[in-house]
Amino acid sequence: MKILIVDDEMMMLEETKENILAACPEGEITCVDNYVDAIKVVEAMDYDVACIDIEMPGMNGLELAKRIKDIQPNINIIFVTAYSEYAMQAHEMYCSGYLLKPIRPSAVESAFSNLRHPVVEGQKKEQLRIQCFGKFEVFLGRESLKFQRERAKEILAYLIDQKGTPATTREICDVLWEDEISMGKKDYFRVLMGDLRKALKKAKASDILIAEKNHYSINMERVDCDYYQFLKGDANAVNAYQGEYMIQYSWAEKTAGYLENQKKRDWL
Repeated sequence: MKILIVDDEMMMLEETKENILAACPEGEITCVDNYVDAIKVVEAMDYDVACIDIEMPGMNGLELAKRIKDIQPNINIIFVTAYSEYAMQAHEMYCSGYLLKPIRPSAVESAFSNLRHPVVEGQKKEQLRIQCFGKFEVFLGRESLKFQRERAKEILAYLIDQKGTPATTREICDVLWEDEISMGKKDYFRVLMGDLRKALKKAKASDILIAEKNHYSINMERVDCDYYQFLKGDANAVNAYQGEYMIQYSWAEKTAGYLENQKKRDWL
């Protein structure tokens, strides 16, 4: 279960986290102390539950909950607050719980047992299927994943090619635009990353993209990729490779040469 906690008081943030972990030890918890970061992480990652303080500066928890629900309609909202007077407004928003501070693990357990949108633990997410041999394509089940801009798809292709190695913004921009990188192109890169996140989020695969301190990489365990299977020595993947690798991207020629050499050396 993926859980977001939002509270502007650090001590309460840690206390809420400890009580949630006591009630839900398997929970994957993200903590933020302001509404701006809360909106950012919800745009980047799917969450099952958001535990939100109500009295916060800039945007109160009720307003933040509405923003979060606009982004993720099926997220469970649990308000965690020292004030009882907001209970009616909270329930009008069809929240999944209203916990008064100081909270206890038993109260958390009760709220989590009665979520408006139940979370099925152990339910396996459908993996994205990545086709690198021939043209680069991305599939969820039998459907091709749609990208608003082709360059966003190319960013994903490049990160797949990097096999989990983090790439900087500058490195990715150098690949996309071989000429000098202007400020306008850096701004456009941010637009493309937004497109990529939206496409992955729609496929419920936001967690394949790892973004840390201006570095981006792929969680290799969350994709089914012919290229990765080739590298593991899978015979079907090796036989599927016929000398073509991400043929729409010139920068992929180096990897294509490597794969050709590997196939000749190990399989011919």
